[in-house]
Amino acid sequence: MSPEVLSTPVADTAKTPDRAHSRARAARRRKAVIASARVLLLVAVLGLWEVLSRAKVIDPFNFSMPSQIWDQIWTWVTHGTALGSLGEQIWYTLYEALLGWVFGVVAGVVLGIALGRIRFLADVLGPYIKVLNSIPRIVLAPIFVIWFGLGPASKVASAVVLVFFPVFFNAFQGAREVDRNLVANARILGASDRRVTFQVVIPSATSWIFTSLHVSFGFALIGAIVGEYIGATRGIGLLVAQSQGTFNAAGVYAAMVILAAVALVAEGLLTFAERRIFRWKPSDSGH
Repeated sequence: MSPEVLSTPVADTAKTPDRAHSRARAARRRKAVIASARVLLLVAVLGLWEVLSRAKVIDPFNFSMPSQIWDQIWTWVTHGTALGSLGEQIWYTLYEALLGWVFGVVAGVVLGIALGRIRFLADVLGPYIKVLNSIPRIVLAPIFVIWFGLGPASKVASAVVLVFFPVFFNAFQGAREVDRNLVANARILGASDRRVTFQVVIPSATSWIFTSLHVSFGFALIGAIVGEYIGATRGIGLLVAQSQGTFNAAGVYAAMVILAAVALVAEGLLTFAERRIFRWKPSDSGH
């Protein structure tokens, strides 16, 4: 056998680690560029906002400015709010949102899988779910305040109705999109309906369900905030209402910044959990 033939596989093998190293380096470089672009965009927007407010191009009374918003957040952190410490208000809102999110997710997954698997239930309950989904759910918040009072129950109910529908429809679609060959093979092997549901349908629908979890936690926060805004004794939503009542634009924006930070942390935790659960899935090179 000639030396040229022997040398070809060796050269290809040597190039493989170099290609992988180059791709990893390019991916790290791309992430760094994206992170830098995001920071620069944020700095540019905040800087322009500050300059326009100080120059009175936009009304600082109505639009405030980033420096005033930061001062308001710092005042709440160091001296507390009129309702108590800032941490207490954040925890109160987060508690309501988490509770509503859990209840809404469980109800949405259970009912979505059930209707996706049992056509009779889907035919009977389908029209009612469509009618309920067509109702603007934010307008239910005042009704919940009347029913359950100013305590956390009314905010939890508002969060539940906002979370339920996106989770339900994703779970329902995930149950309907299960590979029929997998179901047929499981039945051939003697699996009961219960085992097919728990060992085939639910694992297959998990990707659909996790997709809805990212959006639904934001809806849970919205439900809690709207409920607190309408009537509450504590919470970030009540801070927003009080700031609006005193024409404190910086306070309104400060509460929004705090909520955005809470939502970003929750999104990060959900993404981490999803990556741990779906480690077997190949990563998308485009992201």
